Amino acid sequence: MLSIKNNIMAGNAARHLSNAYDSLSTSVERLSSGLRINSAKDDAAGMAVRELIRADVAVIKQGARNAQDGISMLQTMEGAMAVMDENLVRMKELAEQAATGSYSSAQRSIMNAEFAEMGDEIDRIAGATAFNGIRMLTTSDGTDDIQIHVGTAETITVARHDMKTETLGVATGATGASLTSTNGVASLTDTFFTVEDVTGTGTKASVTITFSDTDGNAEDAITVDFTDSGAVGTATSYTLQDVVDAINMETQNLGNDADGTSKNYQMASAEVGTDGNYYLKIDSRSDSSTTATVTTATTSDTDGMTTTGWFAVTGTDFTSATGNVDMTTENTDGLAAFDAVSTDDGINILTATAARSALQAVEDAITEKDAARAAFGYKMNRLESTVSILDIQAENLNSAESRISDVDVATEMAGMTSAQVLAQAGISMLAQANSMPQMALTLLR
Repeated sequence: MLSIKNNIMAGNAARHLSNAYDSLSTSVERLSSGLRINSAKDDAAGMAVRELIRADVAVIKQGARNAQDGISMLQTMEGAMAVMDENLVRMKELAEQAATGSYSSAQRSIMNAEFAEMGDEIDRIAGATAFNGIRMLTTSDGTDDIQIHVGTAETITVARHDMKTETLGVATGATGASLTSTNGVASLTDTFFTVEDVTGTGTKASVTITFSDTDGNAEDAITVDFTDSGAVGTATSYTLQDVVDAINMETQNLGNDADGTSKNYQMASAEVGTDGNYYLKIDSRSDSSTTATVTTATTSDTDGMTTTGWFAVTGTDFTSATGNVDMTTENTDGLAAFDAVSTDDGINILTATAARSALQAVEDAITEKDAARAAFGYKMNRLESTVSILDIQAENLNSAESRISDVDVATEMAGMTSAQVLAQAGISMLAQANSMPQMALTLLR
C-alpha cells in the first residue's frame, strides 16, 4: 500500500542496516584487539575459563622465577663451598707436612698457625655467606630448611647444611682454654671500644690476660695498653682488628722456653658468630690451660681514664672470676664481658701424632662437605628441570587460552566482508525506501 504517514519499507531497511552495522562493529573490535572475547556478552562461559587460565599462567610463570631464584641461592652457597674445599685441601696438605718427623716444634707451630687460619676462614664463610639474608651453611640459628614454591601446592625442600668446623669435626685449637667476647661488631673495621683520657695526664688503659692450668701453673701474663692519642675530651676509637693486632703484638715477643722453643703465638683472633658479627677470641698458648683471669686498670691516675666497649674502667679495677670470666664493675656503661672459659677440643698439627690424627679428621670433613655440596648440586638440577616443565606448562596453557579467546582472523574477515556488503546494500535500500512517499505526492498534484 502506498502511504505517506508510515514508511514501512524505510523502517525495515533501517532495522536491517542497524544489524549489519552491529555485526560490522563487532568484527572491527575483534580484529583490532585480536580477541574473540572482549567482554562477557561475547562469550560469558569462555571468558570465565580464559580468566582462570590466565591466572594459572601467571602463577606458573612466577613459580618458574621462584625456582630460578632458588638456583641462584644454591649457586651462591655452592660457590662458597668451593672455597671451603680449597681451605680443607690446604689443611690436609699442612697436616701431611707436619706429620713427618723432620720438622721442629717451632716449625710445626708456624704450620699450625696457618692450619688454624684455614679453619677460621671456613667458619667465617659458613657464617657470613647469605642470599637475601638467608644462611644455608650454618644451622645454629635454628632456621628451618628452605621451601621453594614452584607454582603448585607441593614445594621443593632444600636442606640446610652446617659447614662449621665444629660440625665437620675440624675445629682447630690446641686443647687449651679460650675466651670469647659477648659483644661483637659487624666488621673488623667497626669500633670495638673507645678510650678517653679525661685529665690529659697521659693515663693508659690496660688489660692483663693470664691463662692457668688446674695446678696453678700460669702462662706468661699478657698486658696490652691502650692510649687516648687525641686531645682531652676527644676519645680514641679502637676497632676489633686494632685489638687483635695489639694483643698479638705482645704474644709475638714472648721469647723462648728453657729448652729454646719459641713461646710466640697468635693469642687473639676475630671469630664469626652465628649472627654474622665478629667477636674477639683469646686462646691460651698451653694445651693444659683450663682457666683464665682478666684484670683491667688505668696507670698513673685511676680516675683519669674512661673506656667503653670491650672493657670499662672508671676508677675501679675489675677482675674476672677464675674459670668463669664475667667482667663486672661499678660502671654500667658499655660493660665488657666474656663468655665462660671454654676448653677447645679441636685438632692441631703441633706434634707429628696430632698431625696424623688431623689428617683423618680433615679427610672425614672433606667427605662430609662433598656430600653436602653434591646435595646442593642435584637440587640445582631438579630446580632447572622444574623451570623447564613450568615453561612448557605455561606455553600449553597459553595455547589453550589462545584457542578460547583469540579471534580467527580469516573467519572474522569473511564475516566483516559480509557485514560491509549488507551495510552498503542497506544504505542503498534505505535511500530507495525514503523516496517512496514522493511517489504518493505525484497523485496529490
